Amino acid sequence: MTNKELLYIEDALGHECFMKSCAQKKANQFSDPTLVSYVKELEQKHTDLFSKFMNLL
Repeated sequence: MTNKELLYIEDALGHECFMKSCAQKKANQFSDPTLVSYVKELEQKHTDLFSKFMNLL
């Protein structure tokens, strides 16, 4: 992999980690069960994307 590609993956990993963290925080703040469920799905999606980027390394 080139240095540029590694920098892209590093940036993507940081983004996915940030999005997962935001989803975790917000899921605990909502009282609507439907909204909580949706945000937890988003959290799982970002966890999966993080894992996929890690597998590239």
